[in-house]
This record gives sequence, C-alpha cells and structure tokens, in this order.
Amino acid sequence: MKKLIKKAAIVMVAFFVVAASGPVFAAVGDQGVDWSKYNGDYGNFGYDHDKFAIAQIGGTYGGSFVDQATYSTQVASAIAQGKRAHTYIWYQVGGSQEVAKAALDRYLPKIQTPKNSIVALDYESGASGDKQANTDAILYGMRRVKAAGYTPMYYSYKPYTLANVNYKQIIKEFPNSLWIAAYPNYEVTPVPNYSFFPSMDGISVFQFTSTYVAGGLDGNVDLTGITDKGYEDGNATKPDTDTPATDDGKDANEVTPSEIEEGMTVTIKFSATNYSTGQAIPKWVKENSYKVLQKSGNKVLLDNIMSWVAASDVQALDTGGSSSAGDTQTHIVQSGDTLSGIASNWGTNWQELARQNSLSNPNMIYTGQIIRFTGGQSGATSRTYTVRSGDNLSSIASRLGKTVQSLVSMNGISNPNLIYAGQTLNY
Repeated sequence: MKKLIKKAAIVMVAFFVVAASGPVFAAVGDQGVDWSKYNGDYGNFGYDHDKFAIAQIGGTYGGSFVDQATYSTQVASAIAQGKRAHTYIWYQVGGSQEVAKAALDRYLPKIQTPKNSIVALDYESGASGDKQANTDAILYGMRRVKAAGYTPMYYSYKPYTLANVNYKQIIKEFPNSLWIAAYPNYEVTPVPNYSFFPSMDGISVFQFTSTYVAGGLDGNVDLTGITDKGYEDGNATKPDTDTPATDDGKDANEVTPSEIEEGMTVTIKFSATNYSTGQAIPKWVKENSYKVLQKSGNKVLLDNIMSWVAASDVQALDTGGSSSAGDTQTHIVQSGDTLSGIASNWGTNWQELARQNSLSNPNMIYTGQIIRFTGGQSGATSRTYTVRSGDNLSSIASRLGKTVQSLVSMNGISNPNLIYAGQTLNY
C-alpha cells in the first residue's frame, strides 16, 4: 500500500475502548501484514507472532486493471505457515459506480481466501471532487463484497478519508469496517504506537507502520477480532470454505521435514537459531522464502543464501508441483552468462527477467547468482491496459514501465502506429 506519513494523533485510551466495547474474539490484539506483488510470490512475515496476511488480488487504476500474479501463492503461503489469509482490492474508482462495477465483476470471482474472510477496498488515491459520489461508489463495492459472502472493509488513511469520503455513512451501514493507516515516521516499528492512533470511530484494523522490519513491510494490528473471519476458531488451516489456494496452503502446512524435497519453496522458521555449520541465522534471512536446491540426509541447501539448514527448521510453502502462479524455473549464473542469453533459453526477454528478479541494472549479474523465471500467470500477460483516446504505444510503454518492442511482441501488433481507443493490451 502507498507509504504516506500520517500526522493525526490520539491518546492510547481509544484502543482500549475499541477493544473492550465489543465481543471478545481470539484475534483481538493479533498482529499481521499486508502484501502486494512487491512482497514476492510467497510474501514475507516480520515476526513469529504474526497471525494474518492481507494479500492484494489486483485492482483498477481509473478503469485500467492490474492483476497481482502473486496473489494465489501468497494466500497459499500464509495458510502453509499457519496464518490467516485475507484479500484486498486496489479500488481507484473515484466516484464512478461504473468503474466500481467493472472492478468487482473482475475480482470477486477470483478471490481465493475462504468465504467470510476480509475483502477490503483500498481507497487511497483517485478520489473525485464529489464526496457523496465517492462514498456511494465505496458503499456499492462493500455491498457487493457482502453479497458475495465476504467481510467488507474500507482501507485508507484518516486525512484522505476526511477530505474525500463521508465515512460515518460507511460505518453506519458496516459497523467496525475501517482499516486505517497512521504512522509518524519510517523507523522500524515492531509494535503499534498508539500515540498516532487515528481518532475515528469504527476502526477494526490499525496499520501502524510501513517499516515493520528493516527494508519495509506494512504492520497491522487487529482491534476487534475481525481477522478471525473465515476461519474456525481463528485456525488458519481450518477455513470455513476451501479454495484452490487454501487447499494448496493446507497441503504445504502438512509437509513433514522428511518430505521436504528439491524444488520446493520453503521459509526458515523464526524459531530456528543456526545454520548446519553452527553459524547464527540472521533475522532478515527468516523473513524470506527460498527454493530447495539439494537435500542431503536431514539438511537442505537453500538458494540465494546458498546455505545448509536442518529440514526441521524450514516450513514448506508449496509441495513442489506446479503452482497457480505458473511454473518457476531457476538458473545459477555461470561465467560468461548474460541476461539476454538466459532469457532466450526460456523463451522470454531480458526485461521480463529483470522485472521478476528486481534487477536494477540488468548488465550486472554475477557468477553463482540465482535467476528465476515464472511463466503462466506470473508472466507479463497477467496484466492488461485499455487504450484511451490520444494514447500511442510510446506513451503507454513509458507509463507502464515497458518498452514499445515488448508491447508489440506480446500483443502481435503488426503496425505500432495503429492502435485504437478501447483496445486491450497485455503487458
């Protein structure tokens, strides 16, 4: 989510009023995270005590859809680690119920978290000048979410909400449905700072930092037990309903150390203390996921860190088969390799490999580096852009961070000068 410094302040008493005034749930006070594509295929938790993750499925940027290819594997990853998984939609609909309808038509059928789980509408940019129209578009979406069998929430931050939305209309129809962000700085913040709790009624989830850990991660706290929704007694491996992603997560959760195999994706448990060499494992290593490159006895060799870890100290995030995000291939860079050459072997282009591997300089790869390529859903074809009047391929490519050549290739365009308003482009 957008990282903005919030300036609202309130005394800590507000939290205790919120938490104590309603029914008591097991999840009151639970901390968790939220993820988008920037958190990778499997997401990352900050601490062992985290209990939930809210993953972005995609969203609309004023009518242009951007799907998150990481969504299904992030949901499965959360379940595999015994965490509750929920969903949010980037909801840049302004005051247009027409755009809102298109977004909900697209994303509600694709939700992979269980029925009754949270489906939040992320409304933090693109508001129209009509406050009531904005509110109506949000309420339209929340009604659609509820009718589909999920728990609707509204995400934003206080100043933006007060300026653009009649939020009391929202909580009148959907009590305790607000998920509000407020934090004073970008220092690592492992626990909520209630001195910066936003003084608004109806808050159930408080996003208290965008730097939950060094390097950045959104940290949230559940104030009312709302993140229990969709899970029997808050047990992440017992969803009220099954979906392919929750099934994948439950299967991975049941993988035993002896069943860990090469090709599986795993995370190192926060309880792990040492590598097989006896060296201490840094905390930041435990916040990420890794492919198992080799297995020897009760030890596994993990990519990127290229270290051996006891199989009992890792948790499987998948079962090693094809994932819903597509088949991931890995390549260990050899002397003389180029990104273009590696891409050619996989039938893709160097720009896509640079994107998937977060390479800021594609000319600087090094011997021993692990390069991944995920085809299928996590490839570039998972997102679309609708051409508008006045667009040309050059301006679209610049806006999307792509090249004209890649757009031409991916969309089979014979004449780059001939595109038309309403045309859908994959990127």
